[in-house]
Amino acid sequence: MPEFKKHYTREEARQLLPLVRQWLEELTRVRNLLRQYEESLAKSLGLGDDLGGEVVNKQVKCLAEAKQILLRFQKREIQVKDLDRGLIDFPAFIGSKEVFLCWENGEEDIEFWHDLESGYAGRERL
Repeated sequence: MPEFKKHYTREEARQLLPLVRQWLEELTRVRNLLRQYEESLAKSLGLGDDLGGEVVNKQVKCLAEAKQILLRFQKREIQVKDLDRGLIDFPAFIGSKEVFLCWENGEEDIEFWHDLESGYAGRERL
């Protein structure tokens, strides 16, 4: 019984790469903003300032935006394994075996796969 409902061929996953790259860029931008807001709030806490207002509102909006971006991956059953590295797995079949097609941000193409348990360390060239 397959673990995932959606499975990608290598070609289908390739066609999604421009979109996946865009989503990762958006997530990076949002995460950087969140870090800035957290630093600002930490300084305010240290100074005993009021923590309401604009910074908190911006932080909440950024969190909501990050959630919406992550939902795009989830709806397609695309796995975000490491956000810092941009490590993405697409459920797939190789023969009758359920596996992940594995892609890392910066790679030109989807050239690796691994089984569901081994993760990045078990990557093998397609």
